[in-house]
Amino acid sequence: MLIIDNILIIIISLIFIILIIIFTTRNNKKSYIVREFYSLGTSNQLKAYGKKASKAIEESIIKVCEIDNKMSVFKNDSEISKINKNAGNKPQIVSNDTYYVIQKAIKYCTLSEGAFDITIRPIVSLWGIGKEGQQVPSSNEIKEKLKIVNYKDIVLDKDDRSIFLKNKKQEIDVGGIAKGFAADEVKNVMIKNGIKSALINLGGNILTLGTKIDGTPWSVGIQDPFKTRGEFALTISVINKSVVTSGNYERYFEVEGKRFHHIINPSTGYPSESDIVGATIISDNSIDGDGLSTGVYIMGVEKSIKLIEEIEGVDAILITKSKEIYVTSGMEGKFTITGQEFVYKNRI
Repeated sequence: MLIIDNILIIIISLIFIILIIIFTTRNNKKSYIVREFYSLGTSNQLKAYGKKASKAIEESIIKVCEIDNKMSVFKNDSEISKINKNAGNKPQIVSNDTYYVIQKAIKYCTLSEGAFDITIRPIVSLWGIGKEGQQVPSSNEIKEKLKIVNYKDIVLDKDDRSIFLKNKKQEIDVGGIAKGFAADEVKNVMIKNGIKSALINLGGNILTLGTKIDGTPWSVGIQDPFKTRGEFALTISVINKSVVTSGNYERYFEVEGKRFHHIINPSTGYPSESDIVGATIISDNSIDGDGLSTGVYIMGVEKSIKLIEEIEGVDAILITKSKEIYVTSGMEGKFTITGQEFVYKNRI
């Protein structure tokens, strides 16, 4: 009996030890919770590590969808659509979120001297780039629509939190800045849930929270504008930074060998023909990167470098048609060129 008892004790002890090892291994195993979902007219991915990672991601998805419902120009009952329907007629009261995004958008419309203009939608609709029926509009059609493209016609009333467009048929579209706002909101949700390591990817708008699990910075690839998606011209290492890129490779169509891309110059009504083919903004807040990247793309290298250098905490990487790479002073020495055909140019 004594021998049997001893054997049982040994067996029980071994089982107990094995269970401890399994439990400890599972709890020490560092892995991210990853979720992909569709919203804001694009595919998105959230990656988070922490005890409340699943909860944080679920709350983040709900928040992004709420923003989409408020700000999508493609949803008839969104606050943006209501503003457009009431153009030239009456102001539209909106939520704090929508008011804030439009206010920030106007700031970047002003800084870029209209290169970024959220009243561009009538022109964008004419071209229909990326949609069925995309076309090159007539010059007369473009001239007519250009008459109602002017961000200075947006009237904000902070007392009743309303937005008013001065002229009938004017339309705004905050698609060029809403993703940035949504990314910042997701980051806030993550922080609220105690998440210290996360990667937020909203349609290519990247926002990193903390470092990777192993304590190293996140490595973000900057798209090669001349190659298929996923091939990079350079990479950068970032911690707690937003990385937003605008490029002519995202949506376009070709007619008789000429490419017509989706970044429309508000002063001409045609796709931008600046020397830039890829503009990346690195900033603390994603809404700033989103608001700046389009305008910077249109403004060209010289004006863009000058503008970004004047904005504290914001940097830029610009890729030109001739495959030259220009960066602002804060990015010097902080990137690695991976495309052999690209040439780094010192500050102009």
